[in-house]
Amino acid sequence: MGNIIGIDIGGSTTKIVGFKDNKIFSPFLVKATDPVSSIYGAFGRFLNENKLQLKDVERIMITGVGSTFINERIFGIPTYKVSEFNAIGLGGLYLSGLKRAVVVSMGTGTAYVMADNDKVVHLGGTGVGGGTLLGLASLTLNIRNFNDIVELAKEGNLRNVDLSIGDISHDEITGLPPDTTASNFGKIIDRVSQADIALGIINLVFQSIGMMAVFAARNENTSDVVLTGNLTSVPQARAVFDFLTELHKVNFHMPENAEFATAAGAAIIGVDEEGARPIM
Repeated sequence: MGNIIGIDIGGSTTKIVGFKDNKIFSPFLVKATDPVSSIYGAFGRFLNENKLQLKDVERIMITGVGSTFINERIFGIPTYKVSEFNAIGLGGLYLSGLKRAVVVSMGTGTAYVMADNDKVVHLGGTGVGGGTLLGLASLTLNIRNFNDIVELAKEGNLRNVDLSIGDISHDEITGLPPDTTASNFGKIIDRVSQADIALGIINLVFQSIGMMAVFAARNENTSDVVLTGNLTSVPQARAVFDFLTELHKVNFHMPENAEFATAAGAAIIGVDEEGARPIM
């Protein structure tokens, strides 16, 4: 088998991975201000960094919202469009090593799919995602850089922002520890800092995504949720999902290279499988 290239063209970034001998290699991303330019730029950089020639590439599998702009073979190489939901689900299972799970793609917004071996069903989605995080931070903190928000939030304290169960009840509530959030941003104190607000925004986004995943997992009768997409790189995410695991007994998996799950899913889909369509 030659080298297969999987490319996920999203709303803000384009991700690319190589796939050979059942392993992905050289994953990286580029900013996607223009989908056509980003895919050719990412592909050219990929070839250069891996010292590959066009003849070394067996096929290119593209997916994501930006793939609708690609209507011809890339450099004449056999090119296929892959259903994004199939790529999300199969990529999540591949990276996690699971056979059955709800797979969550956390990007500008958030998509939920049920992946069961080679069968993928789109469950739905929410507009809450990275775009929400950036938009709220811009409005409340006048900060528009993603990394600056994440760094600022490291000094934050949720007790100055969120209302917890312990704030409103002195009695123990079965199944709800005192630290459980009762209301996001329901307790803004006078001395709240920008760091507190930044952490509150991050917490709101991940709790919203996580609770929808919990409901989806219960509905699909599974205890496994695979988290993928750009937001998996946010360090504060792990604590939020660990708490939800403890609270709801749902296992949140965040595999290595989770940001590239959709590109990986596109790469591993066979050309004859459902959801793959050749570009002539």
